[in-house]
Amino acid sequence: MRLPGRLGPLRSTALAARPPGRDRGRGRDSHTDRDRSGDRDRHRDGDAAGAAAAFSRGRPGGTMAEEAKRLAACAAVDRHVQNNQVLGIGSGSTIVHAVHRLAERVKEENLTIVCIPTSFQARQLILQNGLTLSDLDRHPELDVAIDGADEVDSNLNLIKGGGGCLTQEKIVAGYAKCFIVIADYRKKSESLGEQWKKGIPIEVIPMAYVPVTRALTRNFGGAAELRMAVSKAGPVVTDNGNFILDWKFDKVHEWSEVNTAIKMIPGVVETGLFINMAEVVYFGMEDGSVSVREKQPR
Repeated sequence: MRLPGRLGPLRSTALAARPPGRDRGRGRDSHTDRDRSGDRDRHRDGDAAGAAAAFSRGRPGGTMAEEAKRLAACAAVDRHVQNNQVLGIGSGSTIVHAVHRLAERVKEENLTIVCIPTSFQARQLILQNGLTLSDLDRHPELDVAIDGADEVDSNLNLIKGGGGCLTQEKIVAGYAKCFIVIADYRKKSESLGEQWKKGIPIEVIPMAYVPVTRALTRNFGGAAELRMAVSKAGPVVTDNGNFILDWKFDKVHEWSEVNTAIKMIPGVVETGLFINMAEVVYFGMEDGSVSVREKQPR
């Protein structure tokens, strides 16, 4: 597989040789300490020094983080997208790069691809890039879903929903045979909460936000705050017409159990915890490489 731009072939894992599925278990990084022999070329080729130098200069008008997002997005699209697929298109800043690369491939390779959006933003991206738009009514099963994340831990548990689209993102990811995550180096953690300090988003029915807030702090500690809008008076309103609570937890939890318990609180629509859902995560790194973290069987 050829990566666009500054990277050579991605040789991090044998992922392409195995069919997509939902492996359970702890994640494995193909990007490891650089002094570890044999692993250096898992995520960059012999031209890595030149790639890193070019990367450090950035693209015109871009930043290091944006270039990292682009590299991760291109790697995922080039590795996982094939002809005649139904794709779930996530939301957020990183997915913009994925859609741009997808549009390039569709045009260059004459691919037949159908796209299912996770938000108004994703819908607009699909249309603006000339891709085929559909929905879950017509395509209830997806081949691949690609989305970003606010944070990823070593077990490939995710915090998502910084942009407020968590419910639709989880629906689309949940009906995909393979869920792929793309992110930059700032989102890579060992435990949730190391990098992301804004809390776990929880979508709630508006009339229930006060009792849900009380239930969260009473049952799980920490603090929950109603997310307020920036360019309008009042709270953020999701695409579904609901509110977002940001729960700032004060300790590491058993996330699978907590996720289930929160969803049982009356008034909760969905949480931003994505547990045992991601198959592979691509991180664009500071040196211009792409690090791949895979779910491993238990």
